[in-house]
Amino acid sequence: MKPVLAGLDIGGTKCAVVVGIEGLQGIQIIAKQSFPTPDTPEKALTKMMDELEKILFMEEDLVLAAIGISCGGPLDSKKGLILSPPNLPNWDRIDVLTPLRDRFQVPVSVQNDANACALAEWKWGAGIGTSNMVFLTFGTGMGAGFILDGRLYTGTNDMAGEVGHVRLEQGGPIGYGKAGSFEGFCSGGGIARLAQMMVNEWFNQGKTTEICSSREEITEISAKTIADAANAGDDLANQIYQVVGQKLGRGLALLIDMLNPEKIIIGSIYSRQEALLKPIVMEELRKEALPFSVEVCEVVPSGLKESVGDLASLSVAKYALELEG
Repeated sequence: MKPVLAGLDIGGTKCAVVVGIEGLQGIQIIAKQSFPTPDTPEKALTKMMDELEKILFMEEDLVLAAIGISCGGPLDSKKGLILSPPNLPNWDRIDVLTPLRDRFQVPVSVQNDANACALAEWKWGAGIGTSNMVFLTFGTGMGAGFILDGRLYTGTNDMAGEVGHVRLEQGGPIGYGKAGSFEGFCSGGGIARLAQMMVNEWFNQGKTTEICSSREEITEISAKTIADAANAGDDLANQIYQVVGQKLGRGLALLIDMLNPEKIIIGSIYSRQEALLKPIVMEELRKEALPFSVEVCEVVPSGLKESVGDLASLSVAKYALELEG
């Protein structure tokens, strides 16, 4: 019988059930099932448990070792409660551990998505072998997961890592409810809002840009359209990325000075646009962070790349096993 890990990813629009086998070369996903998020927590949990049971029944010689859950915060990982995250407004103090433990009789753990991704990178990605590392999401939002002294650090009530809420400037694009925040400058939505402001001013000066051709198209701007224009050599798009890279470097300098990590691993947008961002980020780090701390810290893109989301919940399952041990 082959021991397997199961992961449940609970999102605002879709859920996924993943099953993987860990080996010497990392972890291999052997089955995955995705579906739109049902309209109630009870339906969602029942659907995920049913799908997991189907996978285990269809695949021969498998024995379930543990289950991990990845979900947006806030949550209480110790009690297993999801506390009405913005993308799951009906999930108010929903116990996600007890139903799974009762049905499958294995260790179960839940972590917010940033912590789950940090665990995945630490176990199977760019963070292998480190004792002190930071993972930054840099996608829809900007959140962090911390591995400190060889263990996941979640804080007093699972609120560690909310770096997107840190204000970097008094003004600027809004992110995490705060103008000029780390998330305001360094997230998909934040970059788009920054670009909208800068494109409007650009048009006021009578200039043109590859980002969009008219004011009517400003609302359609996305982080991807800006990156495509920057990579094509558009002047304004590169100015936008100059601002984003400087703010990212400033945010990283705070983390490096406070935590003295060996690695900072950055996902999503940084992974896709490292060539644009890294020179700007490193220049800012050399200006802002302590030299001795910068010298020992690598800033790298996600090692798991686009698969980090699928492996995140599986890493929480592995973490559940380690907690039991």
